Amino acid sequence: MAVTLTEAAAERVRNFLSGRGKGEGLRLGVRTSGCSGMAYVLEFADEINDEDQVFESNGVKVIVDQKSMVYLDGTEVDFAREGLNEGFKFNNPNVKDACGCGESFNV
Repeated sequence: MAVTLTEAAAERVRNFLSGRGKGEGLRLGVRTSGCSGMAYVLEFADEINDEDQVFESNGVKVIVDQKSMVYLDGTEVDFAREGLNEGFKFNNPNVKDACGCGESFNV
């Protein structure tokens, strides 16, 4: 079981954490939302809970709660710039279908 960051995503997270001046790492989770059922949730974690799974990837801690791990196992998070758009992309092998707008998925 693992969740990883590409070097581009790790660099982006390191820059954000440095700008904030604090933080343990990146918390990745899922919530019920959207037309396909699940949506990714990204936030900076200032603490790690006992029940969290913690993965070190390219020098950054990726923190995932137990409930989300079922949906995120094997996921690689990337950061990409395409024209004027930039953002995190999720390469999740568990996704069976995603909505047309790319905001939600189901497994």
